[in-house]
Amino acid sequence: MRPLLLFIVLLTATSLRAQEPLYVVNGTIVESIEHIPHEDIERIDVLPADEETIARWGTAAGEGVILVTLRYDTPARFEVANCNNFTEYLAATVKWDERMPAERVSLRLTIDEQGNATIAEILESTSRQFLKRVQKAIDAAPRWIPATRDGVAQQSIHLVNIQLPRGKQLPTEQGVIIL
Repeated sequence: MRPLLLFIVLLTATSLRAQEPLYVVNGTIVESIEHIPHEDIERIDVLPADEETIARWGTAAGEGVILVTLRYDTPARFEVANCNNFTEYLAATVKWDERMPAERVSLRLTIDEQGNATIAEILESTSRQFLKRVQKAIDAAPRWIPATRDGVAQQSIHLVNIQLPRGKQLPTEQGVIIL
């Protein structure tokens, strides 16, 4: 690549990167907020790139600042030996053998201040029988370590998507399209 063309490409990439606002989550500067689930966000404030904002946050705030306040400082955690997360725990606990049809359930759970998980909303369920078994496993599950804010336990939301048996495809729905 020619030196002049390389310089133009680098200058363009640098200027595009500089056009992003500064992201601040719970008082900490971060590179991105894409990884934050929307249900964890309590408030978003957008500060313009004015003298006051730049004086407070420095030249990195030249394109403005997006302040994100989360509902908590530390998210809720589910820690059980041999399980990396709650969905894995449910998949191992729910009795649904290979001979049964593939089923799926998507839930929004509430984790209360004591670490108890309860179903707040059923987002999807392919069968009542499978949903009942998942509900039973949730009711019998060990407690979570609750989310905290300023050292105080907080209620939080957690999404669960589980499909069993693992590796088995859901049947495709048959339908008729009328034109």
